[in-house]
Amino acid sequence: MSDATNTVATVTAAATATSRVPGEAPATPGRRVRITVRVLQILLAVFFAVPSASPKLVGHSSAAESFDRIGFGDWFMYLVGGLELAGAIALLVPVLSGVAALALGALMAGAFFTQLMVFDGENAATPLILLVPLAAIAWSRRHHNAELVALVRRRPSR
Repeated sequence: MSDATNTVATVTAAATATSRVPGEAPATPGRRVRITVRVLQILLAVFFAVPSASPKLVGHSSAAESFDRIGFGDWFMYLVGGLELAGAIALLVPVLSGVAALALGALMAGAFFTQLMVFDGENAATPLILLVPLAAIAWSRRHHNAELVALVRRRPSR
């Protein structure tokens, strides 16, 4: 371990030890991070399912007008809405959460470039803002990717 890592670990341990309430179980940084990431997953899942995917999946006029302006038509609107809904659901499944965050991040990168090119950057900040927590989720849940690969590679017994 480097000196910087040792210093950070020492400061974190000291801060945790000194900020603890007597009689309370020590809260490890790992536990706090897991809870924070899980809350982010839930909030993003709700966001992607309700205000983002719903208008696209029901063909709301505002969504239809935006996708007409992009030039791909209704099929693309339904595809993006379906991908957002699938990503929202997958964010809540532990073994899929890392891959879902990566996929939704890729979708947000596409949305960012679309906002820049088609809509003159009108709402380009929104996908960028969403990329930050998605990247944090993808990073913190990266260990689930190995579990997912093992599940996919596992052959069914006959």
